[in-house]
Amino acid sequence: MIAALLPDIWFFAAATAVTYLADFFLHQRGSYLINRLGKVRAGLSIRFLLRQLMIILLLARLDLAEEPLFFAAVACFLVFYGLQAPHGALTTLIRLRRTLPIVTRNVDLHAVRIPDAPPRALLHRSSEKMLHLDLPAVIGVLIAAGTGEDVIGYVGAGVTLVLAALYNALLIPYLRRNRRAPSAPAVLKALDTWLGEYQPTVVLYFSGSNESAYQGNMWLDTMAAVEGRPLIVMRERNLVAQLADTSVPVVCVPAGTHLMNLDLSTVRVCLYPANVGKNIHMLRVPTMKHVFIGHGDSDKLASVNPFSKVYDEVWTAGRAGRDRYALADVGIRDDDIVEVGRPQLAPIESWTGATKNPVPTVLYAPTWEGWDDNPGNTSLLLAGENIVRGLLRAENPVRVIYKPHPFTGIRSAKAKAVNARIQALLTKAAQERAADPRWVKEASAAVAGQRAAKAELARVEARLAELAKPGRGGGDESEESRVALADPARQAETATLRAEWNDAYWRSFGWWEHKTVTGAQPKLYDCFNQSDAMVSDISSVVSDFIASGKPYAVTDSAELGADEFRRQNTAVRAAVILSNGAEEIGGLLDAVAAPAADPLAAARHELKSYLLGPDEPTSMEQFNAAVHALAAKAEARNLGVAQRVGEQQAAPLPDPEAASSGVGDGAAELVAEAEAAVDPDVPATSEADAEIGAGPSTIH
Repeated sequence: MIAALLPDIWFFAAATAVTYLADFFLHQRGSYLINRLGKVRAGLSIRFLLRQLMIILLLARLDLAEEPLFFAAVACFLVFYGLQAPHGALTTLIRLRRTLPIVTRNVDLHAVRIPDAPPRALLHRSSEKMLHLDLPAVIGVLIAAGTGEDVIGYVGAGVTLVLAALYNALLIPYLRRNRRAPSAPAVLKALDTWLGEYQPTVVLYFSGSNESAYQGNMWLDTMAAVEGRPLIVMRERNLVAQLADTSVPVVCVPAGTHLMNLDLSTVRVCLYPANVGKNIHMLRVPTMKHVFIGHGDSDKLASVNPFSKVYDEVWTAGRAGRDRYALADVGIRDDDIVEVGRPQLAPIESWTGATKNPVPTVLYAPTWEGWDDNPGNTSLLLAGENIVRGLLRAENPVRVIYKPHPFTGIRSAKAKAVNARIQALLTKAAQERAADPRWVKEASAAVAGQRAAKAELARVEARLAELAKPGRGGGDESEESRVALADPARQAETATLRAEWNDAYWRSFGWWEHKTVTGAQPKLYDCFNQSDAMVSDISSVVSDFIASGKPYAVTDSAELGADEFRRQNTAVRAAVILSNGAEEIGGLLDAVAAPAADPLAAARHELKSYLLGPDEPTSMEQFNAAVHALAAKAEARNLGVAQRVGEQQAAPLPDPEAASSGVGDGAAELVAEAEAAVDPDVPATSEADAEIGAGPSTIH
């Protein structure tokens, strides 16, 4: 605006270029500033419109307001904005008509015809692409204003309008009937047909926020190994893309009404890894038994949530989970708790008693800040920096791996800041270590191997990316549902490549180098296997790490005192207890340096059995046994209901006179049987109980 008012056409051109580049940069980065601009009425379209208004102002200040170029520019921008409306309508309609009521993986939807998606270039960030078509007009008008060659401005305006019209024209064919996705009823019918053929018996039901995908991913290998016909049911479309590769059929059903109308009559056991509101849509189905399996086993209050009463059973890893519910007294009957071990822990390697590398590795894996400000939620806020500094300043060198929780900083700005400072500490320490003569020598000797490992990483990542594409490039959600069928050969190759990737990743940098690990890869358990000890908080991370038998430390962030902290938290009974100052960190390092003198070794072995169950039978065998036992209960319940309903239908209607006289024996019996059919575990014991609401509608 300043350049337009001066007027200075070259200053204006430079400022215009900066605004285009800044917009492009922010969109490429996915900056949150883009959303904030939209909220203050400076959204994408407005920013382009303002830029064009400034061009009109510039022309007026250059005394060109009476010239044909001025009117051509005004007309061009008006017509260009007139073409925005049909473009927005076309892209919206295409997306809507390409959206299926479900998203699937490893499900055969051949019964319906799902056409190819439009090219990605047409629909991906389509609004930005359409608005940027004003560039020829803007450039042409500025050159014309600066040189006096009006024809350049006319050509630029014409190119902009032709391109905008062409963009609209390219979209129109995708509205034809043969380019649309099938109707919702047709797709749901095809899914029901597939369900009737596949006849799933065990379902993993998962719903949650964007950050909670790990809660479902941790159960994928277990579901793949479960005996029966497993199925994964999800509720959020955006989480499907975050689901790790699996051979188990996946069905995402966002609408509750669609889910409640699916034919899941063959399912006998439904497993829930999280307590979320959308669970109610599956919990209402009486023909299956419902089990809370959680997404970790810890001493946190979330592990004894009173909501667990809605499930038929609660499965815990070991005896500790059972005792935890008994102590919490939240209404969970001991008979409804089943110990099944932790099948996910199979990849964790047991400690050999010796460090993996010449320099011991300590993993710091704090949990997140939680939904409240309880100081016991995480060590990060009060102790995190002290822990890391204590490890970095240890008398004997230590390598630190820092893996923050995926939720870190989503609620607390302070936690986010501490997380950033810890990463900066490790980066600085890594740089200082790299300059130390001892490590310079090690680095020189390892450079060839690291270069080869990085090349191997690039090769594996490229192949994994290729295997991850279920269809042609640019396929949308609907097309991927059509082609994402299980391929045993692809699954086997993917598993091999992931193992190769993990091996190459740890070889790509020195065993002495400090490292911050974020993202889905490498996995937490891979970090367990690379470390010789761990520092963490009260969370399932501690319980899982105990499976390795390695020394560990837990921070008493709430400052309860070591004795009280151990009394309240089972998982820390074999831990080195740290205060917020982390002065006790030396005890952990001593246990790593001299395993034979470790005073907590025997306690860790005993605690492992208590928390995670026995080594034999294996956790997967225990899990499958629990599935079979509960499926048998569900089958018995369904047969009992069918029998009682049959008897009810065959029974004679009650005598109206007897009912009016208050006797009502027949009606009472029918209502009692109906109530038993609804809940066979609650017997109909008295006439008075049966008479409550004994009308025909209640019986129905």
